[in-house]
Amino acid sequence: MNRRDFLKGSAALAVLGAAGGFAAGGLAAGTKKNEKRADQVTRKKYKDTSLALPLLGFGMMRLPEGNFGIDTRRAAAMVERAMASGLNYFDTAYMYHGGESEKFIGKVLSRYPRESWILTDKLPAYQLSGRSEMEKTFAEQLLRTKAGYFDFCFLHWLSDAHWKHAKEIGAYEFLKEKQKAGLIRHVGFSYHGNAADLKVIAESREWDLAQIQLNFRDWDTVGRNLYNVLTDCKIPIAVMGPLGGGTLASLPPAAERILKQASPASSVASWALRFIASLPNVQIVLSGMSTMDQLEDNIATFADFKPLSDAERETLRRAIAAAGWRRSGTANCTACRYCLPCPAGLSIPGIFKIYNSYREDGDREKFRRAVAALPEGTRPGDCVNCGACLKKCPQKIAIPDHMKEITRELK
Repeated sequence: MNRRDFLKGSAALAVLGAAGGFAAGGLAAGTKKNEKRADQVTRKKYKDTSLALPLLGFGMMRLPEGNFGIDTRRAAAMVERAMASGLNYFDTAYMYHGGESEKFIGKVLSRYPRESWILTDKLPAYQLSGRSEMEKTFAEQLLRTKAGYFDFCFLHWLSDAHWKHAKEIGAYEFLKEKQKAGLIRHVGFSYHGNAADLKVIAESREWDLAQIQLNFRDWDTVGRNLYNVLTDCKIPIAVMGPLGGGTLASLPPAAERILKQASPASSVASWALRFIASLPNVQIVLSGMSTMDQLEDNIATFADFKPLSDAERETLRRAIAAAGWRRSGTANCTACRYCLPCPAGLSIPGIFKIYNSYREDGDREKFRRAVAALPEGTRPGDCVNCGACLKKCPQKIAIPDHMKEITRELK
């Protein structure tokens, strides 16, 4: 990443700040009118409306889990803390946590007045055959969430192939009908793919919000192009994967030292999140939080949010250079778990996490020990090359090929 490109956009950020693009948060649920809270998450005006969304959103795909699925006690405590901080935007989907994410929302958020929280859900049109299945699934989503209506409803996981299917079954028109009926406030889509296909989708319909993957590690390779397509189309952006599925919450030691020297009290994750949230057309940054500590750190980052300064961007650029990432296709894994269950029993995201760590630090012995610690029969060499994971991976990772690559690396 060269210095000129990395610092590019600072003038736009200055204009945004001067124009009041970032607004103070509204009152959180349960907060009295004259009571001031120091930890309110910064809000950002949505288009030319009176709606202001929190700059930080709660992604409900990585909720804390126990022996029997979602640990509802810990997850509910996190929702309560989020609401108290003004973090009242929640993002879910039909298959998150095997459908339990939507049900959890129905149990927890329904305790709060409906107007006090904002919910985005996603219609999985790619796996539906037509109108009857869309009706059934949409009704089920409303029933699970007890929301009454969705503030934002997306066509889930669009790509070139999935968009063609969505057009064949009239999925966009279906959502617009539900919008007219008052069951959806805004229509959007989530996307996994290249910039060229994104441009076709963005220009072919009217969209209120688009959700894409962005992080500072991939900004120069794919991120900037995706961002520019939506910005040129004047479509606000919701960002998923700002920490690369958690891989950017920690960096190689040399890179971390640079960031800690610049700001000892700031977490590594906060730098990655601030980089994304500083982009002018980013409306909301989603974080899939699994622990209260992660939530607290994110609240601290987004309370009284300040975009990265030029000096901070330069610091992050130096940290990126020091990281010396040795890229592999497995680095695109965001641990979304769409590939699971694996017929052979492999924990594909876990294996990729181990391999990506090795590709970054080069510690072969640690790599071998980590793979050896996996249960027998679930290691990379146990992949049967059935291909079941290939059609389920939104990143289009050649998973069986990489399992062979990892196996060779172990020798």
